[in-house]
Amino acid sequence: MMKRQVNHQTVRSEKIGKALTFALVADLHNGPYEDVLPALQGVDAILILGDLINRHRKGYANAVEFLKDAPQIAPTFYAIGNHEWKFRQRDEYWPLVLKSGAVVLDNTYTLFEGIVLGALSSAPREAIRTDFLSSMEEQPGYKLLMCHHPEWFAPWVKPHDIDLTLSGHAHGGQVRLFGRGLYAPGQGILPALTSGWYEDGRLLVSRGMTNSARAPRLNDPCEMILLHLKGVNDP
Repeated sequence: MMKRQVNHQTVRSEKIGKALTFALVADLHNGPYEDVLPALQGVDAILILGDLINRHRKGYANAVEFLKDAPQIAPTFYAIGNHEWKFRQRDEYWPLVLKSGAVVLDNTYTLFEGIVLGALSSAPREAIRTDFLSSMEEQPGYKLLMCHHPEWFAPWVKPHDIDLTLSGHAHGGQVRLFGRGLYAPGQGILPALTSGWYEDGRLLVSRGMTNSARAPRLNDPCEMILLHLKGVNDP
């Protein structure tokens, strides 16, 4: 199993009335996950940022097992990534998702512990639907959006009043040299958005939990992020 980091990130806002910790699970790609189960204990919610399965390979056993385990640990919310959208076994897999206890957010939002939590689903560019963002941004409270593709932030999300967008998909740039990645799907060579914070703290990109590409990762460890949401006066 590839060594995986558990990294902590913190955001503070006067809109956050209660300190919360969310586990960000991006790009698991049907890989093993048992090593991160201890880090999930005690979180307030688990956010699946898309690509829980791998559309390039048959099978979804680990993804389904994760969907059984995660809701027993904490409320689990699932955003749709490009691998879910294009998965050839979708007709078999998706009914299991809907039975799992995870809440699927598909171009919609909900209220969780004072946080307005939404998800912009992967789709072909001509089918991207952002109409729900206009309603979401009008809600009171801190607005947190799951959007698998970081490259979608500028054209689709940035014009809206969304406090923080959470993404994956870039796999850290696959090979990292001098603090930046060399290639990312949707961004190409020398991608701008691969790992960490961007857009003045409005976009957080996970490097993802598994290597799904044929090329190896170099200087680019897989990660699960624990995101700590705090009010301005919280310790």
